[in-house]
Amino acid sequence: MRTAEARQVVEDPEDADGPVAERAGAALWFTGLPGSGKSTLARAVQTALKARGVEAVLLQMDARRTHYTPRPTYTARERQEAYRLFVLEAAELAGRGAIVLMDGSGPELAMRDQARQAIPRFAEVHLRCGVATAMAREAKRPDGLVMAGLYAKAIKRKTTGQQFPGLGQVIGVDVPFQVDPGAELVLDAESESVERMAGRVLERFSPWWG
Repeated sequence: MRTAEARQVVEDPEDADGPVAERAGAALWFTGLPGSGKSTLARAVQTALKARGVEAVLLQMDARRTHYTPRPTYTARERQEAYRLFVLEAAELAGRGAIVLMDGSGPELAMRDQARQAIPRFAEVHLRCGVATAMAREAKRPDGLVMAGLYAKAIKRKTTGQQFPGLGQVIGVDVPFQVDPGAELVLDAESESVERMAGRVLERFSPWWG
């Protein structure tokens, strides 16, 4: 497995993989803390690609998790298994020629390395965002695929011991996000608009969709 130190940022996505078939698939993994804006950006890129006539599949960990682990126990081991299946699903879709937009924090470098090994045309798009900003954004999110008040409840559990049913380890509070210095594109999610970030993604990886 390649280490973060051994990888280098690739300036041209095509150069990373050599000659590929015209309809070869690819995967972009949008990573970062919960609340950093991964889902919003992934959806914006999907919409922009659709407007260009490019069909892109949005693969969201929060939506797929119940399929991977129907009876979640929210352990670290279970998270690793869920991400293993997440990568396998993305690899299968990309192998069939799809452009896959992976929306999932993927806190461990090893998780993203699995994707790099399994998907010939793969890149990480990291949304750099501090915990305070991510927490403020996440606090405004209603209950849905992710529990509302995720950070506040995790901090309260950590400081008081109070338990919240269904609350697993929260990235940024209970477990760190392992930053990859070799990520192909790093975006400042604290200051850049969604439109600006989507434009940068579309420009950076334009050889992958023509």
